[in-house]
Amino acid sequence: MYPLSDLTDLYQEVILDHNRHPRNFGALAEADRTAVGHNPLCGDRLKLYLKLDGDRIRQVMFEGSGCAISKASASLMTEAVEGLTVAEAGRIFEAFHKMVTGDQAVDLDDETLGKLAVLSGVREFPIRVKCASLAWHTLKSALAGSAEIAKTE
Repeated sequence: MYPLSDLTDLYQEVILDHNRHPRNFGALAEADRTAVGHNPLCGDRLKLYLKLDGDRIRQVMFEGSGCAISKASASLMTEAVEGLTVAEAGRIFEAFHKMVTGDQAVDLDDETLGKLAVLSGVREFPIRVKCASLAWHTLKSALAGSAEIAKTE
């Protein structure tokens, strides 16, 4: 488990890095599934692209605009779920959602969350939870094949 001051510093460093240099940013022409997400509270918008190989996420990319937390969370999410099965991605969604909403204590050493633990501090700022979770709700919609715009409600 990270000491709180180290986690805060790491949080800021990772958010800034992933905001300035988002991973897997751009359209994916051969996507099997896409989903759109929108956070009307702060205007974050994103489109998520998935290329599946059976039930495994072979490639995931996103494009859109939003605050630093929204973009960084989307970037971290793409790194975390690429190569996973749909079921494994669903488990990470659940763990991430519990971590940022504070629904229950989540062990930050949990292998399920890995690098995503740096976003745990978001739960201290309820208005930012929606920013951090937008990409994840959009992923859930894409995996379900939903055509509705994903929201953080």
